[in-house]
Amino acid sequence: MIYLDYSATTPVDESVLDTYVKVTKNYVGNPNSLHKLGFEAGKLIDEATAQIKKVLSLAGKEIIYTSGATEANNLAIFGVCYKYQHRGKHIITTHLEHKSVLEPLKVLEKEGYEISYVSLNEDKTVNLEHLKSLIREDTILVSIAFINSEVGVKQDLVKIKEVLAQYPKIIFHSDITQGVGKIKFDLNVLDLASFSAQKFYGMKGIGGLIKNTNLDISPIIYGGKSTTRFRAGTPPTALIVSMAKALRLAYDNIEEKYKCVEKLNQILLMNLRDNHYIVINSPDKAIPHIVNFSVLDIKAETLLHALEEEEIYISTKTACSSIDYSESVYNITGDKKRAEHSLRVSISHLTSKEEILCFVMMLEDKIERLRRINS
Repeated sequence: MIYLDYSATTPVDESVLDTYVKVTKNYVGNPNSLHKLGFEAGKLIDEATAQIKKVLSLAGKEIIYTSGATEANNLAIFGVCYKYQHRGKHIITTHLEHKSVLEPLKVLEKEGYEISYVSLNEDKTVNLEHLKSLIREDTILVSIAFINSEVGVKQDLVKIKEVLAQYPKIIFHSDITQGVGKIKFDLNVLDLASFSAQKFYGMKGIGGLIKNTNLDISPIIYGGKSTTRFRAGTPPTALIVSMAKALRLAYDNIEEKYKCVEKLNQILLMNLRDNHYIVINSPDKAIPHIVNFSVLDIKAETLLHALEEEEIYISTKTACSSIDYSESVYNITGDKKRAEHSLRVSISHLTSKEEILCFVMMLEDKIERLRRINS
């Protein structure tokens, strides 16, 4: 099997799974219980939280544990907008956001909020001048993803923050899911940041929203006591502790892992560009972990399933998208056909050169076979 869909989800690290099993077996108490077993579980969560803050160099932040990045994005957006609607109902974002950002914004639009979309530079980064021109007195939230999950565009959060710093009442949120564990960056420029453990070899079903300690937001899930007042529910001790373990492991030798992926990316791109049937969609500013391309005369799903027959796994668009083309590719290229035929390869430091070369060879073979059938 050749797995090239790491941006959708990563395989769980064996030692992370081992931690999850051990904590599940040995810490049976509800962390909210007042007895000894509850206290022990609660203490373990506190230790895990401290480890996460240390790894991510978080200053003046708290972590709200969620079921993943989708919930964290929803909490960030609805939490801010419902809390600060008295200040205004204007939000700024981009067309490159994940569905878990864009769909909540559509809901808010029906409730009277106004959404502005900032334009992109030629390199597909946010146009800072346009961003500044969009800001109004009633702007309460700017939500811009750090890295786009389909084409891999990386935004400069520091420069965006420099623009927003002149407007202290505007809250800056970013979906950092595709960046955590892959690249070092400063999270302290953000007021809110969403992430998920399944993207850095952790368990599915756990993520978080990093929040400035002095920032108040409205909960979207109500109930009993939890780790914070912003998200009710029994804290999943084993998931939280295993996520801390996954994060520590992800940041071990992170620079070397990144260089490894860069080399693989160069090999992949060199081979893809040699094939005149293939058009590269990912811009130069994309992180090396994600390569998006199109084969214009073959349906993306057909090519995906042809590769699947050889146990090679890639994707056509983000796994959470419900439409039949990539909105990100369309907004990057302005070409509907490229968006309809787009394929995404997402690699990891676990990917080998041999896997890349095997994938390219099989891709070329499948393209030739399918073209003959189509003709």
